[in-house]
Amino acid sequence: MSRLVKTDREFTIADIVNDVRERGDAAVMEWSRLFDGATGDVPLRAEPSGELPGDAVLFAADAIRRWHAAQRPTDLVLEVNPGVVLERRWVPLATVGVYVPSGLVSSLLMGAIPAQEAGVERIVVCTPSRGAGLVAAAASLIGIDEVYVVGGAQAIAAMAYGTKTIPRVDKIVGPGGGPVNDAKLLVSRDVAIDLPAGPSEVVVAADAGVEESLIEQELAAQLEHGPDSRAFVVRVGDDTTAALDEINGYAAEHVALIGPKAEALANQIRNAGAVFVGKYAPVPAGDYATGGNHVLPTGGWSRSVGGLGIETFMKTVTVQRISQEGLELLAPTIEALAEIEGLPNHKATARR
Repeated sequence: MSRLVKTDREFTIADIVNDVRERGDAAVMEWSRLFDGATGDVPLRAEPSGELPGDAVLFAADAIRRWHAAQRPTDLVLEVNPGVVLERRWVPLATVGVYVPSGLVSSLLMGAIPAQEAGVERIVVCTPSRGAGLVAAAASLIGIDEVYVVGGAQAIAAMAYGTKTIPRVDKIVGPGGGPVNDAKLLVSRDVAIDLPAGPSEVVVAADAGVEESLIEQELAAQLEHGPDSRAFVVRVGDDTTAALDEINGYAAEHVALIGPKAEALANQIRNAGAVFVGKYAPVPAGDYATGGNHVLPTGGWSRSVGGLGIETFMKTVTVQRISQEGLELLAPTIEALAEIEGLPNHKATARR
């Protein structure tokens, strides 16, 4: 996981993370000078600049906002037994750090807008210097002004442990390349992260006879993210069970289904971050415009986790209310279980 990085000397991602944890801003800037040619002694706020397509940003933002607002979970209150009332409340996190890869305005929207809809009080954005002006411009457009010009593993470490300039956050979200993903996994011992969202992946499942140009479009779109992106093709014939098994086996970030047989598998796919159905549903539509979140699990993690949603930025608190009658009802169970577990002080609380 903590891969070896080679410049004029060798070090690991863990070296960067630990250095930032120990030395704060000074370490952040040393690593930023090495990788990004940064200057100065402390991380700077990004200033909005560049020609931002404001109408497109606002269109995407509106769709993302409406889709995630609709996901808001409901609180639950239940009298489980007479005099025993349980309540499960959803509350927003206080602070969230959003990592935005170089110039990826869409990733800013995908991380920040659901956090806003959840009610997060403070949203901190870190992004590399290349494209930082556009990211800051988009952030300003949606009401966020705390954007720092820091990228890579040093940004993840700064948000995880805090520096004099960059605050420690309660959770870090956002996609990134190998070093960023490795850093997120390292700091996850100390701060919550959304999910491993590393190099892009796509599975294109297509019927026989589907235009090859459509398949090639989907493959090319994801592979242009970088040399470590992965793309696969599954041919869907009469044995749809075998095709389904192959798709689920990849457990990829994106699955594109093209052709009647392939499209019929949509509701049976278990392992995918997002599924796109039909020739008019290119994966980049979800990257930019549908409102669905494009921060999705990679590296096989879609077997166990899904992509970002409003609940990513919330947590539950359970409230338990017990009356005198309720405690009298519960007492025999408390006493019996405490007895067999050898916890006499637990047992003693059953009678008041």
